[in-house]
Amino acid sequence: MMYRLHHRQVVGGDLADVFGFFRSPFNLEAITPPWLGFRVLHASDLEVREGTRIAYRLRLYGLPFRWESRITEYSENAMFADEQLVGPYRHWCHRHLFRLVPGGVAIEDVVEYQLPFGPLGRFAHAAFVRRQLGRIFDYRARVIRVRFSLQPAREGQKVPA
Repeated sequence: MMYRLHHRQVVGGDLADVFGFFRSPFNLEAITPPWLGFRVLHASDLEVREGTRIAYRLRLYGLPFRWESRITEYSENAMFADEQLVGPYRHWCHRHLFRLVPGGVAIEDVVEYQLPFGPLGRFAHAAFVRRQLGRIFDYRARVIRVRFSLQPAREGQKVPA
C-alpha cells in the first residue's frame, strides 16, 4: 500500500535564499529531530542537483539504519525530489516544492512511501510510522519557521498571479 504525506508552510524571506538553504545536503541535520541521531555521512555534491547522492545514518526506535538517496528531479528555485536507494522503506520519494506567495515563500513537502512486510507493514504504519513521520515533519516546520522568521518577505519580489 502506498501512503502520502503532505506538509505546507509559508515562511518569510527571498525565494532564492529559502531554496538555497535546502540545496545544501548538510542542512538536513539542522532540520531533523535530534532523537533520530541523524548524520549525513557523504554527499556527492556540495549542493543538490539532479543525480546527487547522499548517504545518511539515523536511529529509529534505537535501531541504526543506513539511508541513501539520489536527487531524481531538480528545477532551480522551484523543486527537487529525492528517492531512497537504500533504507527502511520499500519506496520513498520526497518532493520539495518552493514558490513565491503573498507574504513569503511556500514550502511544500510531498512524500509518497511504502513500507515493506505487507500486512505487518500496514499494521506498523497505523500503529506508529504515520505518527512518527508527523512528529518529524512538525519538528522540521518549527525549525524552518524559526530559521526564516528573521527574514521578512522581500519588497519588490513578484508574486505569480
